[in-house]
Amino acid sequence: MRRRRQSGSQAQAPRPPRHDRHGRAGRSLVTKPPLPPLDNRIDRFDMIAGSTAEFLRSVTPELRDVRYEFAALPLDEGVDGIQRWKVIPEEQRIVLFRIPIQRLSHLHRNDDLHRRFAVEEAVLRASAEYLGVSPWDLGPGRFHGF
Repeated sequence: MRRRRQSGSQAQAPRPPRHDRHGRAGRSLVTKPPLPPLDNRIDRFDMIAGSTAEFLRSVTPELRDVRYEFAALPLDEGVDGIQRWKVIPEEQRIVLFRIPIQRLSHLHRNDDLHRRFAVEEAVLRASAEYLGVSPWDLGPGRFHGF
């Protein structure tokens, strides 16, 4: 039996086989595209609180020897409810409690920027309590016109 030849314009490109010779489907590439960096609440809190503490140490000489520590929850309940931080002046320590700061902050807008503000505010207030001053007095002349 004779085959009919198709003209060049009507010729179809050969389709790739759906399975290879072992009956398996085609494989994907060995290397995948890079995954986005892992970002979670704990790492974000540590980064924000740590950078705020470093800023305060750089502009306030009294805080240079203070050790900032981060913990998940306080061990005991404070007089006014759940503590968000604990100031221990005799040991030159400020302990910030991540979960109360993140969960008990009443944000008027729940986005990344306002969550960052809440963490920075807690670090500023704890540092001001350690020094016995107002949080507005910690900035290097930033708020003196207001």
